[in-house]
Amino acid sequence: MIDEKLARLRTYRNSIDRYNRLLKTDLTELERRFIEKRVSEERTQMEALAVSTFPISFNLPLPAFEADPIQPNDGHCLSNL
Repeated sequence: MIDEKLARLRTYRNSIDRYNRLLKTDLTELERRFIEKRVSEERTQMEALAVSTFPISFNLPLPAFEADPIQPNDGHCLSNL
């Protein structure tokens, strides 16, 4: 099951890449609007599949301390220690 979802995600990514390459070519306004719409649809579908495939999100913990702001160098390497 996960292999199928990963394959679908790759397919969406490849389609989006292909559409973005097409957008760099000389297109009529109608063609450009169509491709932009398809890119948007593919991204929406890819994001929905990614969320359903990988429902866990990880939040990185903040450091327990805040670093001191960088002090200007006054010529003494150890002056800020």
